[in-house]
Amino acid sequence: MGDNQQTITEDQRRQAKLIWDYHLMGHQLRQADVAIGLGSHDRGVAATSADLYHRGLFPTLVFTGGNSPTTKGRFPRGEAVHFREHAIELGVPDEAILVEPNAGNTGQNITFTRDLLAAAGIVPATVMLVSKPYMERRSFATARKLWPDVEIVCASEPLELDDYFKSIGDEKLVVDMLVGDLQRVIEYPKQGFAIAQNVPEDVHAAYESLIRDGFTSRLIS
Repeated sequence: MGDNQQTITEDQRRQAKLIWDYHLMGHQLRQADVAIGLGSHDRGVAATSADLYHRGLFPTLVFTGGNSPTTKGRFPRGEAVHFREHAIELGVPDEAILVEPNAGNTGQNITFTRDLLAAAGIVPATVMLVSKPYMERRSFATARKLWPDVEIVCASEPLELDDYFKSIGDEKLVVDMLVGDLQRVIEYPKQGFAIAQNVPEDVHAAYESLIRDGFTSRLIS
């Protein structure tokens, strides 16, 4: 990634904020039977999961995720394994955590975790999904499709977009990821991977504008 691509214009920032806000489900946090920390490049998911556990919102925490090209270097033993270790460092007891180490995408995160819980004799009615902030809507839509009989509550680290830019350190990459996730929200229902979500006109216009501006590295073909 060239240094000239690291920062974005004010107009692009405004468009990115529209998409960021759309990705956030705005759910009121409440008690759940189990929480699922979705593996990714962002260790904030593990820290947020630990915080919510300490707040007494769920008794059991599952970390799910193997490796992707973007996480292999950072988490060589797999996302879920590293997330579990981080949560234990933050005081979550080992016996409260289950690990699903094989999932390679969000659909597998959901289905493999459901099967793991069933094997452990856990059949939840309410599931809290803990993800990166901009992945809330996609994980919600995926879980509603693949696990329709549970109630889904979405949670993520309570960050503003500007704070997230700072935490990742590359504005272009963050906008690429926002655009890529929105593409999946739009396209995956047609492939049977997720339920359909209404995309407001201003959000869709921002999405198309950012694609024209070249924020395309996370698009699927």
